[in-house]
Amino acid sequence: MERDENHPRPQLTRERWTDLCGTWQFCYDDANAGLSQHWYHKPEVFDRSITVPFPPESQSSGIHDTSMHPIVWYRRSFQVAPEDRSQRLLLHFGAVDYRAQVWLNGQLVAHHEGGNTPFSADITDALAAGDAEQIIVVRAEDQPQDLTQPRGKQYWEAEPRRIWYHRTTGIWQPVWLEPVGTTYITDIRWTPDLLRGLLGIQIILNSQPDRQLKVDVELSINGTTLANDTYTVERSEVGREIALEPSGMTMSREGILWSPRYPNLIDAVVTLRDGDQVIDVVQSYAGLRSVGFANGRFLLNGRPYYLRLVLEQGYWPDSLLAAPSNEALRHEVEMTKALGFNGVRIHQKVEDPRFLYWCDKLGLLVWGEMANAYVFSSTAVERLAREWIDVVRRDYSHPCIVTWVPLNESWGVPSLDQDRAQQDYVRMVYHLTKTLDPTRPVIGNDGWEHLASDVLGIHDYALDGATIRQRYSSTEALEHTLREVQPHYHTIILPDTVRHGEPIMLTECGGISYAPDPGQPWFGYGTVHNQEEFLAKYEDIMGAILDCPTIVGFCYTQLTDTEQETNGLLHADRTPKLDVAAISAITKRASQSMPGEVLASIQATAEVTSFQGPGR
Repeated sequence: MERDENHPRPQLTRERWTDLCGTWQFCYDDANAGLSQHWYHKPEVFDRSITVPFPPESQSSGIHDTSMHPIVWYRRSFQVAPEDRSQRLLLHFGAVDYRAQVWLNGQLVAHHEGGNTPFSADITDALAAGDAEQIIVVRAEDQPQDLTQPRGKQYWEAEPRRIWYHRTTGIWQPVWLEPVGTTYITDIRWTPDLLRGLLGIQIILNSQPDRQLKVDVELSINGTTLANDTYTVERSEVGREIALEPSGMTMSREGILWSPRYPNLIDAVVTLRDGDQVIDVVQSYAGLRSVGFANGRFLLNGRPYYLRLVLEQGYWPDSLLAAPSNEALRHEVEMTKALGFNGVRIHQKVEDPRFLYWCDKLGLLVWGEMANAYVFSSTAVERLAREWIDVVRRDYSHPCIVTWVPLNESWGVPSLDQDRAQQDYVRMVYHLTKTLDPTRPVIGNDGWEHLASDVLGIHDYALDGATIRQRYSSTEALEHTLREVQPHYHTIILPDTVRHGEPIMLTECGGISYAPDPGQPWFGYGTVHNQEEFLAKYEDIMGAILDCPTIVGFCYTQLTDTEQETNGLLHADRTPKLDVAAISAITKRASQSMPGEVLASIQATAEVTSFQGPGR
């Protein structure tokens, strides 16, 4: 069974599914009259069409209305295939911003809050009989000026400015149907254990089975079987650790571990059985790798690995937060690697699972980040914490994700340096994330005002190499910078924070932009006038960072121009501003924190660590 690379949820697929993206009916509800007037029964109110999953603010939607419309409605019809009539039918939404209600044939079948996370509904009992047309209606509410919502870079005023962008309202990730049996698999969680040669699996069912079932798990890599196990299922969750024993394969070869250089994926077919009767089959995949920070370094598969990240806003000129296509997401990953980066920091966005699939497959590290709110209140805390839990659960099994970033630059905690409640909140989110996922590093609040973090991420937009060297070229200079210097007008470490040897990264830096034309809306951190100046400035900044032995990685701002923030290495349409090979050569230059004479061998062993397997 080959992977379905066009599936909207590539890490948990079934053979049969129906894409519901495309043309839907659409209308605005500025007076908030739709619920009281039962618009889910009134097709006549839908006065225009929209192309899903593109938000109405975008050109790709066919509407392109960027004014504020807090409530929108969608409607479309479909027919149930005859072979699906004997099964349950699930309706899936990748993401709807921010609050959604869903009706089928006038019956409310789902409601969901959270603009970044998926939800599903079993719509079987609401289906019309026979060959009748089935009618889906969706109401989405996204209050544009509610700063307690986790909104990321979506701006709350009429027009975007500086580092904030146009809003995305309503459906912005794929919608699809999926037939299943009465008892079926809802999720699979993979936990690699590199040291013991094990792969943990947790299989979650939709309900408690009323009789004993069996589940078969077949693991393979490039056609070689790694495991073929069968377990008894008596509850709605079953967890096991699978010993990986490839027949006729030497485990020390690079063909087993996952890394950017060798992005090996272990394919899985999971079959749920009632005796000899197959009641569900899903395909998944996992990556065998370990990550962490130790002894002042980032470790990949137990060896030091220098992080060369680029900031990825994930906005598109014609479709905003929604990806224009699956092919565009693949190209984004390929271009990032071509520029010499080994990872991305997804910024203030929970990225489409298809993007994460291409990072898994092609080999690109990811820092997963939450879209933040902008005020501190009990409502804001509850909303972010609840949705962040769902984000970590959704993306837990992706090998590409190596760090979690729940908060950025004290957004949503504006008095973090003085308010004990806000400090407790940051610590809570850090420890909550570590509890949900103890296998990955967490940065509680990236950029400055660190309280709880596995790495000290510093946002420093110094635009000359001399300043960077002055701040980070020695341990003494670093300590002075951490306690006394405010690279971006904020204290890096709060006074009562105790350090435990956390490594240092510049998690935002650079920000070079071409000088704007007169009257052009623009934001950048420093300007150049031509390609020669741009390349020289990039080399000056990156060379200084790589020369500093105290820095174990960086994240350059940024991959693409995004609306008025024109400091990308690529234009908004993803065409390069500079020679790609020249940028790559600078980006990949050896770092003094990993001396050049041993860098090549260290990187090679980091990505091909000897894997002894269980009991060896």
